[in-house]
Amino acid sequence: MANPIYGFRCTVYMALLCLLLSCGQRRTAGNGYLSREDSIAAIDLPQLTSNKKLTIITLYSSVSYFIYRGEPMGYDYDLCKDFAASLGLKLDVVVAKNETQLVDMLNNGDGDMIACNIPVTNQLKQEIIYCGKESVSNQVLIQRKYSTEPVLSDVTQLIGKEIYVQMETKYEQRLLHLNEELGGGIIIHDIDKDSITTEDMIEMVSIGKIPFTIADADIAALNRTYYNNIDVNLAISFPQRSSWAVRKTSPKLATALNDWVAENKTTTRYQAILKRYFEISKNSKNSPLLSIQNGRISAYDHLFKVYSLQIGLDWRLMASIAYQESGFNNTAVSWAGAQGLMQIMPSTFVGLGGDLDDITDPETSVRLAAKYIRNMDNSFKNIDDPNERIKFMLAAYNSGLGHVYDAQALAKKYGKNPNIWDANVDEYILLKSNPEYYTDSVCKFGYFRGKETHAYVQQVLARYEYYKSRIGY
Repeated sequence: MANPIYGFRCTVYMALLCLLLSCGQRRTAGNGYLSREDSIAAIDLPQLTSNKKLTIITLYSSVSYFIYRGEPMGYDYDLCKDFAASLGLKLDVVVAKNETQLVDMLNNGDGDMIACNIPVTNQLKQEIIYCGKESVSNQVLIQRKYSTEPVLSDVTQLIGKEIYVQMETKYEQRLLHLNEELGGGIIIHDIDKDSITTEDMIEMVSIGKIPFTIADADIAALNRTYYNNIDVNLAISFPQRSSWAVRKTSPKLATALNDWVAENKTTTRYQAILKRYFEISKNSKNSPLLSIQNGRISAYDHLFKVYSLQIGLDWRLMASIAYQESGFNNTAVSWAGAQGLMQIMPSTFVGLGGDLDDITDPETSVRLAAKYIRNMDNSFKNIDDPNERIKFMLAAYNSGLGHVYDAQALAKKYGKNPNIWDANVDEYILLKSNPEYYTDSVCKFGYFRGKETHAYVQQVLARYEYYKSRIGY
């Protein structure tokens, strides 16, 4: 007679064996089981179309991808969003910590394509298919225009010049090679790359703190929209090709990307995205102060008074915000797409209950801005000091809540007070453009150009104090 205990043990053993054999495998309808590698390899355009989703792998940067006022943005991101929309696909984003992770993440199935500039090399051609947006770029010299010194137009003119670069970077390596090619004479100053970014150094050139630095042409072109006194035309390296990429096993996706770029790169929409990041000035055209006549700040004072009263805010502070945002121009549109008197992003406008047809209507803009300010204020209700809370509210109005939360988390981690702005949280909003900080595990919203928010808070409050000194409540 068969032993029932033995039979039970055999049944359990066989069940466990089947479970172990199935580990690491994925069930595919009608096709049995596939290993993870085979499952990833099977993903191409038809599968993406069936799943109605495209996942891009990119990097946080001022060029590729970042979050601003709660909105995902970036040159590469915007193009990918349009490509995905053309196929009826939802776009998801996965962010790599650094460049070295991009190809590994792609081949591990973390995303379907790399959507940032990957240098074209023979080695990588064996691993990926380059496709989609391609570019040819150089490293360029950043120098000031409109100074007493003439703009350099030839690399030989660098002899005897002082150039500042981050140590242990490709910029330092290129400059060392160039110095050797020229027979020496370039004065190279190394800066600790962990304490400062390329964009920080571009700003330092703009304000005259250093005479020259080096950057990639796309970063240089984008920063020229912030600093109109810099020249970025002198190439100091050989051209480098770069491109987006997909897995070797996704040739149909590669073809679709190539076809889409070929069909769209001359369209008005494609060119508008290009201009948004590399041509349209990001600088405020408003004067620091506006002359006050007849006891009025603007034609919209009555609106500021009505809606500020509803949220317990000084109307002169709202007037200062409005001037900082639009210069009291109700038809203003920012490079990022914010519109109207109070420069509210369209998605935020709708989220606050507005109709996009009314986005330039002054009263609607002020009414919804008051609602938005109240929401921002509530988000920092743990900050007891109302004057301190105003600074956080202003920062969030400019940047979005996420980046301010990140700066608070960094401040707390590094021993500062997360509920005090000056000399505490504001230091970390500035550091959010530095990879050492925006890739920190406490940060959830990545890269951010914090110097604009830092200046925004100072300027709005300074103007508010001026208004208070000239206009009664």
